[in-house]
Amino acid sequence: MKTLTGVAAVLLATLPILAHAGPEDTYPDKAVRIVVPFAAGGSTDVVARILAEKLQAQFKQPFVVDNRAGASGNIGAELVAKSPADGYTLLMGATGILSINDHLYGKLNYNAQKDFVPVAYATENANILVVAPGLPVKDVASLVSLAKSKPGSLSFASSGPGSSTHLSGELFKSMTSLNLLHVPYKGSSAALTDLLGGNVSMLFDNAPSSIGFVQQGKLRALAVTSRKRIPGLPNVPTLDEAGVKGYESLSWSGVVAPAGTPRPIVMKLNRAIDQILKSDDVKSKLVQLGVEPVGGTPEDFAKLIQVEHDKWGAVIKTADIKLN
Repeated sequence: MKTLTGVAAVLLATLPILAHAGPEDTYPDKAVRIVVPFAAGGSTDVVARILAEKLQAQFKQPFVVDNRAGASGNIGAELVAKSPADGYTLLMGATGILSINDHLYGKLNYNAQKDFVPVAYATENANILVVAPGLPVKDVASLVSLAKSKPGSLSFASSGPGSSTHLSGELFKSMTSLNLLHVPYKGSSAALTDLLGGNVSMLFDNAPSSIGFVQQGKLRALAVTSRKRIPGLPNVPTLDEAGVKGYESLSWSGVVAPAGTPRPIVMKLNRAIDQILKSDDVKSKLVQLGVEPVGGTPEDFAKLIQVEHDKWGAVIKTADIKLN
């Protein structure tokens, strides 16, 4: 029997390894697309771009952000739901897409519960209950008292029907038994403009967009919607602290993949994103945006999605909100 050449010996030695190698061992070996179902510049988009930059540096492959805005995020979500389950198309999901929209819309071309697998819980941020400068209230108790004395006379703005700013207000109405008029706008900028002008009474606005006005004294913050105070407004109580016990409303984001994506690829991404969220420079960037990095396992994210789905479903049913 002839002696094997060096090359042949190496090949034979590596055959067992190659035989057991899966797609996760070489993943990613080409560009990965992260679909953001909203316009560029929003908080979800900014978080996606921070993650994409860090993932690209770690895996030495392009991670490309693809903005597919429209229909409250449903266009981008549908695109990812119908993409191959190979880890090369991901969705930067948010509260509405993953836990709210199926309660609001009579028919969707995707099922968030069945068509996605959670990868990583990325960030969360509170809304801020801000009031018009001329409204004669200093805290939540005086706001509730004024609203009860004049049923239907106070209004709350929102960035649109079914948005987190809308549902935060509906949850507040439900938990305080107040009669408030909902005034929807096409985006938070228009809602803020009318609030600053005194045309509406209050707004449950995303912290990143309104915190500057509060810090400048142009709006009065009565409370935040999270269970703990936020770093940018340490003297503003939570709604729970202010007397609306158990109140919590968060806007959050996270990465999901098409259902059927191999578990090893999901975990490879999860570990990478979790590490990124724990890095000092990323934490610093996110805090400056008014959002908080979270992280955790895919199971942690799945639990959040389900809890939020059940909670907002009850709020939407009580408020009888339906969108076409």
